[in-house]
Amino acid sequence: MTPASPPRRRPAAETVTRSLRKQQPETVPAGRPVSRGPRFARLGLWAALAAGPLALAAVAAMPRTTVAQAAPTPHATEAGRPPADPRGVAELFVDLWLHADTTTPDSPAGAALRSLAPGVDLPKQPRGIDATPFRVVAVRMSDGADGASWTVMVAVLRDRKEQPSPTPSGPGAGVSPVRYFAVSGTRGPGGGSVAVVGAPAEVAAPDAPTPGAEEVTHRVPADSALGTTLGEFVRTYLGGGQGAGLDRYLSPGLSVAVPKAAPYARVEVDDVTADSEKAAGAGVPEDGTTARVRIRVTGQDSAGGRWPLLYRAEVTARAGRWEISQLEAGVTGPSTGTHPTPTTSTAAATLGGAR
Repeated sequence: MTPASPPRRRPAAETVTRSLRKQQPETVPAGRPVSRGPRFARLGLWAALAAGPLALAAVAAMPRTTVAQAAPTPHATEAGRPPADPRGVAELFVDLWLHADTTTPDSPAGAALRSLAPGVDLPKQPRGIDATPFRVVAVRMSDGADGASWTVMVAVLRDRKEQPSPTPSGPGAGVSPVRYFAVSGTRGPGGGSVAVVGAPAEVAAPDAPTPGAEEVTHRVPADSALGTTLGEFVRTYLGGGQGAGLDRYLSPGLSVAVPKAAPYARVEVDDVTADSEKAAGAGVPEDGTTARVRIRVTGQDSAGGRWPLLYRAEVTARAGRWEISQLEAGVTGPSTGTHPTPTTSTAAATLGGAR
Protein backbone atom coordinates (compact mmCIF):
# COMPACT_ATOMS: atom_id res chain seq x y z
CA MET A 1 0.00 0.00 0.00
CA THR A 2 1.41 3.29 -1.06
CA PRO A 3 1.33 5.89 1.73
CA ALA A 4 -0.65 9.09 1.09
CA SER A 5 1.42 12.04 0.24
CA PRO A 6 1.22 15.02 2.70
CA PRO A 7 -0.77 18.06 1.61
CA ARG A 8 1.09 20.57 -0.43
CA ARG A 9 1.88 23.77 1.36
CA ARG A 10 1.59 27.00 -0.49
CA PRO A 11 4.56 29.25 -0.52
CA ALA A 12 4.50 31.97 2.15
CA ALA A 13 4.87 34.72 -0.45
CA GLU A 14 1.70 33.71 -2.25
CA THR A 15 -0.29 33.67 1.01
CA VAL A 16 0.84 37.19 1.93
CA THR A 17 0.03 38.49 -1.57
CA ARG A 18 -3.55 37.21 -1.45
CA SER A 19 -4.00 38.69 2.05
CA LEU A 20 -2.86 42.10 0.86
CA ARG A 21 -5.23 41.97 -2.09
CA LYS A 22 -8.20 41.43 0.24
CA GLN A 23 -7.23 44.46 2.40
CA GLN A 24 -7.11 46.90 -0.55
CA PRO A 25 -10.26 49.15 -0.94
CA GLU A 26 -12.60 48.14 -3.62
CA THR A 27 -13.04 50.41 -6.62
CA VAL A 28 -16.38 52.32 -6.70
CA PRO A 29 -18.30 51.60 -9.83
CA ALA A 30 -18.62 54.52 -12.21
CA GLY A 31 -22.43 54.46 -12.12
CA ARG A 32 -22.70 55.23 -8.32
CA PRO A 33 -23.37 58.94 -7.44
CA VAL A 34 -20.40 60.88 -6.09
CA SER A 35 -20.74 63.28 -3.07
CA ARG A 36 -20.63 66.99 -4.07
CA GLY A 37 -20.06 68.33 -0.51
CA PRO A 38 -16.57 69.66 -1.13
CA ARG A 39 -17.74 71.41 -4.32
CA PHE A 40 -20.63 73.18 -2.59
CA ALA A 41 -18.33 74.24 0.23
CA ARG A 42 -16.00 75.90 -2.25
CA LEU A 43 -18.91 77.67 -3.96
CA GLY A 44 -20.21 78.97 -0.58
CA LEU A 45 -16.79 80.31 0.30
CA TRP A 46 -16.51 82.25 -2.97
CA ALA A 47 -20.08 83.60 -2.55
CA ALA A 48 -19.26 84.87 0.95
CA LEU A 49 -16.15 86.64 -0.34
CA ALA A 50 -18.14 88.28 -3.14
CA ALA A 51 -20.97 89.39 -0.80
CA GLY A 52 -18.70 91.75 1.12
CA PRO A 53 -18.05 94.27 -1.70
CA LEU A 54 -21.64 93.93 -2.96
CA ALA A 55 -23.12 94.70 0.48
CA LEU A 56 -20.79 97.70 0.84
CA ALA A 57 -21.85 99.05 -2.56
CA ALA A 58 -25.55 98.59 -1.68
CA VAL A 59 -25.17 100.56 1.57
CA ALA A 60 -23.33 103.36 -0.21
CA ALA A 61 -26.08 103.62 -2.85
CA MET A 62 -28.92 103.91 -0.25
CA PRO A 63 -30.16 107.47 0.50
CA ARG A 64 -29.10 108.76 3.87
CA THR A 65 -31.92 109.48 6.33
CA THR A 66 -31.90 110.92 9.85
CA VAL A 67 -33.38 108.69 12.49
CA ALA A 68 -35.22 110.68 15.16
CA GLN A 69 -34.75 109.31 18.63
CA ALA A 70 -37.55 109.87 21.10
CA ALA A 71 -36.64 111.99 24.09
CA PRO A 72 -36.57 110.09 27.36
CA THR A 73 -39.77 110.35 29.32
CA PRO A 74 -39.16 112.17 32.60
CA HIS A 75 -40.01 110.19 35.68
CA ALA A 76 -42.41 111.47 38.28
CA THR A 77 -39.53 112.06 40.68
CA GLU A 78 -37.84 114.32 38.12
CA ALA A 79 -40.86 116.58 37.63
CA GLY A 80 -41.03 119.79 39.62
CA ARG A 81 -42.93 119.47 42.88
CA PRO A 82 -44.97 122.32 44.34
CA PRO A 83 -43.60 123.73 47.59
CA ALA A 84 -45.06 122.35 50.80
CA ASP A 85 -48.02 124.21 52.29
CA PRO A 86 -47.11 125.31 55.85
CA ARG A 87 -50.61 126.28 56.98
CA GLY A 88 -51.40 122.93 58.58
CA VAL A 89 -48.07 122.93 60.44
CA ALA A 90 -48.72 126.49 61.67
CA GLU A 91 -52.18 125.55 62.97
CA LEU A 92 -50.81 122.51 64.80
CA PHE A 93 -47.89 124.52 66.20
CA VAL A 94 -50.12 127.25 67.70
CA ASP A 95 -52.56 124.68 69.09
CA LEU A 96 -49.74 122.82 70.87
CA TRP A 97 -48.11 126.06 72.02
CA LEU A 98 -51.32 127.23 73.70
CA HIS A 99 -51.66 123.88 75.47
CA ALA A 100 -48.01 123.68 76.58
CA ASP A 101 -46.66 124.96 79.90
CA THR A 102 -43.12 125.88 80.85
CA THR A 103 -43.59 124.28 84.29
CA THR A 104 -44.20 120.88 82.65
CA PRO A 105 -41.93 120.89 79.59
CA ASP A 106 -42.10 117.10 79.27
CA SER A 107 -45.87 117.02 78.85
CA PRO A 108 -47.29 115.48 75.64
CA ALA A 109 -47.98 118.95 74.24
CA GLY A 110 -44.44 120.14 75.07
CA ALA A 111 -42.81 117.06 73.55
CA ALA A 112 -44.85 117.35 70.37
CA LEU A 113 -44.05 121.07 70.19
CA ARG A 114 -40.29 120.48 70.43
CA SER A 115 -40.53 118.00 67.56
CA LEU A 116 -41.76 120.88 65.38
CA ALA A 117 -39.43 123.57 66.77
CA PRO A 118 -36.62 122.39 69.07
CA GLY A 119 -35.77 124.94 71.73
CA VAL A 120 -38.99 126.94 71.38
CA ASP A 121 -39.97 129.06 74.40
CA LEU A 122 -43.09 127.79 76.18
CA PRO A 123 -45.76 129.95 77.82
CA LYS A 124 -46.65 129.78 81.52
CA GLN A 125 -50.28 128.90 81.99
CA PRO A 126 -52.24 130.59 84.80
CA ARG A 127 -53.07 128.39 87.77
CA GLY A 128 -56.55 127.73 89.05
CA ILE A 129 -58.25 128.73 85.79
CA ASP A 130 -59.61 126.14 83.42
CA ALA A 131 -58.34 126.45 79.88
CA THR A 132 -60.85 128.08 77.58
CA PRO A 133 -61.87 125.88 74.63
CA PHE A 134 -60.67 127.28 71.31
CA ARG A 135 -60.22 126.51 67.64
CA VAL A 136 -57.22 127.35 65.47
CA VAL A 137 -57.63 128.42 61.83
CA ALA A 138 -55.04 129.69 59.34
CA VAL A 139 -56.35 132.87 57.70
CA ARG A 140 -53.43 134.20 55.65
CA MET A 141 -50.11 133.00 54.26
CA SER A 142 -47.23 134.79 52.59
CA ASP A 143 -43.89 133.59 51.20
CA GLY A 144 -40.60 135.38 51.57
CA ALA A 145 -38.71 136.87 48.65
CA ASP A 146 -36.23 133.99 48.72
CA GLY A 147 -39.03 131.42 48.36
CA ALA A 148 -37.65 129.39 51.29
CA SER A 149 -39.19 131.38 54.16
CA TRP A 150 -42.89 131.72 54.96
CA THR A 151 -45.25 133.35 57.45
CA VAL A 152 -48.75 132.15 58.34
CA MET A 153 -51.30 134.20 60.28
CA VAL A 154 -53.38 131.99 62.54
CA ALA A 155 -56.65 132.95 64.24
CA VAL A 156 -57.52 131.46 67.64
CA LEU A 157 -61.28 131.44 68.20
CA ARG A 158 -62.34 131.10 71.81
CA ASP A 159 -65.65 129.65 72.90
CA ARG A 160 -67.91 132.66 73.25
CA LYS A 161 -69.84 131.03 76.09
CA GLU A 162 -66.67 130.96 78.22
CA GLN A 163 -65.77 134.62 77.72
CA PRO A 164 -65.98 136.99 80.71
CA SER A 165 -68.39 139.90 80.46
CA PRO A 166 -66.80 143.09 79.09
CA THR A 167 -66.04 145.75 81.67
CA PRO A 168 -67.51 149.26 81.21
CA SER A 169 -64.17 150.95 81.90
CA GLY A 170 -63.67 152.11 78.33
CA PRO A 171 -64.70 151.70 74.71
CA GLY A 172 -63.97 148.26 73.40
CA ALA A 173 -63.01 146.99 76.83
CA GLY A 174 -63.13 143.26 77.46
CA VAL A 175 -61.49 140.18 75.98
CA SER A 176 -61.78 139.66 72.24
CA PRO A 177 -63.07 136.24 71.23
CA VAL A 178 -60.38 136.06 68.53
CA ARG A 179 -56.59 136.32 68.86
CA TYR A 180 -54.16 136.34 65.95
CA PHE A 181 -50.65 134.87 65.87
CA ALA A 182 -48.01 134.97 63.15
CA VAL A 183 -45.91 131.82 62.76
CA SER A 184 -42.70 131.98 60.72
CA GLY A 185 -40.62 129.17 59.32
CA THR A 186 -38.54 127.87 56.44
CA ARG A 187 -38.77 125.19 53.77
CA GLY A 188 -36.23 122.44 53.37
CA PRO A 189 -34.22 121.65 50.21
CA GLY A 190 -36.57 121.31 47.27
CA GLY A 191 -39.44 122.86 49.24
CA GLY A 192 -40.77 119.46 50.30
CA SER A 193 -40.70 120.05 54.06
CA VAL A 194 -41.36 122.93 56.45
CA ALA A 195 -39.90 123.87 59.84
CA VAL A 196 -40.93 126.44 62.44
CA VAL A 197 -38.17 128.80 63.57
CA GLY A 198 -39.52 129.90 66.96
CA ALA A 199 -42.42 130.96 69.14
CA PRO A 200 -45.39 132.68 67.47
CA ALA A 201 -45.90 136.44 67.55
CA GLU A 202 -49.25 137.89 68.57
CA VAL A 203 -50.37 140.37 65.92
CA ALA A 204 -53.35 142.55 65.06
CA ALA A 205 -56.30 141.33 63.04
CA PRO A 206 -55.76 141.44 59.28
CA ASP A 207 -57.18 144.44 57.46
CA ALA A 208 -60.48 143.77 55.77
CA PRO A 209 -60.38 144.35 52.00
CA THR A 210 -62.34 147.30 50.72
CA PRO A 211 -65.19 146.06 48.53
CA GLY A 212 -65.55 147.63 45.13
CA ALA A 213 -68.55 149.67 44.18
CA GLU A 214 -71.35 147.43 42.97
CA GLU A 215 -73.43 148.23 39.95
CA VAL A 216 -76.50 146.28 41.05
CA THR A 217 -78.31 149.44 42.08
CA HIS A 218 -81.68 149.01 40.35
CA ARG A 219 -84.25 147.82 42.83
CA VAL A 220 -86.45 144.97 41.60
CA PRO A 221 -90.07 145.14 42.88
CA ALA A 222 -91.22 142.03 44.70
CA ASP A 223 -94.33 141.77 42.50
CA SER A 224 -92.43 142.08 39.20
CA ALA A 225 -91.74 139.13 36.94
CA LEU A 226 -88.13 138.83 38.11
CA GLY A 227 -88.94 139.49 41.78
CA THR A 228 -91.63 136.79 41.77
CA THR A 229 -89.33 134.25 40.09
CA LEU A 230 -86.45 134.88 42.50
CA GLY A 231 -88.73 134.74 45.53
CA GLU A 232 -90.16 131.37 44.51
CA PHE A 233 -86.71 130.07 43.65
CA VAL A 234 -85.17 130.99 47.02
CA ARG A 235 -88.06 129.48 48.99
CA THR A 236 -87.77 126.26 46.99
CA TYR A 237 -84.00 126.21 47.30
CA LEU A 238 -84.04 126.59 51.10
CA GLY A 239 -87.37 124.96 51.86
CA GLY A 240 -86.84 121.64 53.57
CA GLY A 241 -83.89 120.44 51.55
CA GLN A 242 -85.91 118.54 48.94
CA GLY A 243 -85.73 121.10 46.15
CA ALA A 244 -88.77 119.63 44.39
CA GLY A 245 -89.61 121.67 41.31
CA LEU A 246 -86.34 123.60 41.37
CA ASP A 247 -85.58 122.84 37.71
CA ARG A 248 -88.45 125.01 36.51
CA TYR A 249 -86.47 128.11 37.61
CA LEU A 250 -83.15 127.08 36.02
CA SER A 251 -81.86 127.58 32.49
CA PRO A 252 -81.40 124.40 30.41
CA GLY A 253 -78.08 122.74 31.21
CA LEU A 254 -77.78 124.20 34.73
CA SER A 255 -77.74 122.06 37.87
CA VAL A 256 -77.85 123.44 41.41
CA ALA A 257 -77.12 121.34 44.51
CA VAL A 258 -79.74 121.90 47.23
CA PRO A 259 -78.61 122.36 50.89
CA LYS A 260 -80.47 119.41 52.38
CA ALA A 261 -79.59 120.36 55.97
CA ALA A 262 -81.14 123.84 55.78
CA PRO A 263 -82.96 124.33 59.13
CA TYR A 264 -85.25 127.16 58.03
CA ALA A 265 -88.93 127.00 58.80
CA ARG A 266 -89.56 130.27 57.00
CA VAL A 267 -87.69 132.15 54.26
CA GLU A 268 -88.25 135.80 53.40
CA VAL A 269 -86.80 137.78 50.50
CA ASP A 270 -85.89 141.19 51.90
CA ASP A 271 -84.42 142.91 48.87
CA VAL A 272 -83.54 142.27 45.22
CA THR A 273 -81.37 144.59 43.10
CA ALA A 274 -80.17 144.27 39.51
CA ASP A 275 -77.59 145.87 37.26
CA SER A 276 -80.02 146.94 34.50
CA GLU A 277 -83.35 148.73 34.22
CA LYS A 278 -84.74 145.96 32.01
CA ALA A 279 -84.42 143.49 34.88
CA ALA A 280 -86.18 145.92 37.22
CA GLY A 281 -89.16 146.30 34.90
CA ALA A 282 -92.53 144.75 35.49
CA GLY A 283 -92.45 142.46 32.45
CA VAL A 284 -89.94 140.15 30.78
CA PRO A 285 -87.72 141.59 27.99
CA GLU A 286 -86.75 139.84 24.76
CA ASP A 287 -85.12 136.41 24.84
CA GLY A 288 -81.41 136.37 25.57
CA THR A 289 -81.43 139.40 27.86
CA THR A 290 -79.17 138.81 30.87
CA ALA A 291 -78.76 140.61 34.17
CA ARG A 292 -76.81 140.30 37.39
CA VAL A 293 -78.89 140.32 40.59
CA ARG A 294 -78.25 140.41 44.33
CA ILE A 295 -80.77 138.77 46.67
CA ARG A 296 -80.94 139.50 50.41
CA VAL A 297 -82.73 136.73 52.29
CA THR A 298 -83.64 136.08 55.93
CA GLY A 299 -84.08 132.51 57.08
CA GLN A 300 -85.89 131.79 60.35
CA ASP A 301 -85.37 128.46 62.10
CA SER A 302 -87.84 126.61 64.32
CA ALA A 303 -86.22 128.00 67.49
CA GLY A 304 -86.85 131.58 66.45
CA GLY A 305 -83.33 132.37 65.25
CA ARG A 306 -83.04 134.67 62.25
CA TRP A 307 -80.14 134.28 59.80
CA PRO A 308 -79.37 136.95 57.17
CA LEU A 309 -78.25 135.37 53.88
CA LEU A 310 -76.95 136.91 50.68
CA TYR A 311 -77.04 135.39 47.19
CA ARG A 312 -75.79 136.63 43.87
CA ALA A 313 -76.99 135.26 40.57
CA GLU A 314 -77.23 135.78 36.82
CA VAL A 315 -80.66 135.59 35.19
CA THR A 316 -81.60 135.18 31.53
CA ALA A 317 -84.89 135.88 29.77
CA ARG A 318 -86.26 132.96 27.74
CA ALA A 319 -89.72 132.14 26.40
CA GLY A 320 -91.42 135.00 28.23
CA ARG A 321 -89.98 134.28 31.68
CA TRP A 322 -86.82 134.77 33.75
CA GLU A 323 -84.50 131.83 34.47
CA ILE A 324 -81.50 131.51 36.79
CA SER A 325 -78.49 130.82 34.58
CA GLN A 326 -75.85 131.03 37.33
CA LEU A 327 -75.96 131.04 41.14
CA GLU A 328 -73.12 132.20 43.34
CA ALA A 329 -72.50 132.87 47.04
CA GLY A 330 -70.92 136.03 48.43
CA VAL A 331 -70.50 139.54 47.08
CA THR A 332 -66.91 140.36 46.16
CA GLY A 333 -65.89 143.21 43.96
CA PRO A 334 -67.82 145.12 41.33
CA SER A 335 -70.41 143.51 39.15
CA THR A 336 -70.28 143.63 35.38
CA GLY A 337 -73.08 143.25 32.90
CA THR A 338 -71.86 139.78 31.89
CA HIS A 339 -70.99 136.80 34.00
CA PRO A 340 -67.23 136.11 34.21
CA THR A 341 -65.95 132.58 34.29
CA PRO A 342 -65.22 131.63 37.92
CA THR A 343 -61.58 130.94 38.69
CA THR A 344 -59.63 129.87 41.72
CA SER A 345 -58.72 133.50 42.40
CA THR A 346 -62.37 134.55 42.58
CA ALA A 347 -63.66 134.72 46.13
CA ALA A 348 -67.23 133.90 45.12
CA ALA A 349 -67.92 130.19 45.26
CA THR A 350 -70.02 128.85 42.41
CA LEU A 351 -73.01 126.81 43.50
CA GLY A 352 -74.41 126.01 40.09
CA GLY A 353 -72.71 124.28 37.19
CA ALA A 354 -73.38 122.78 33.79
CA ARG A 355 -75.01 119.39 33.68
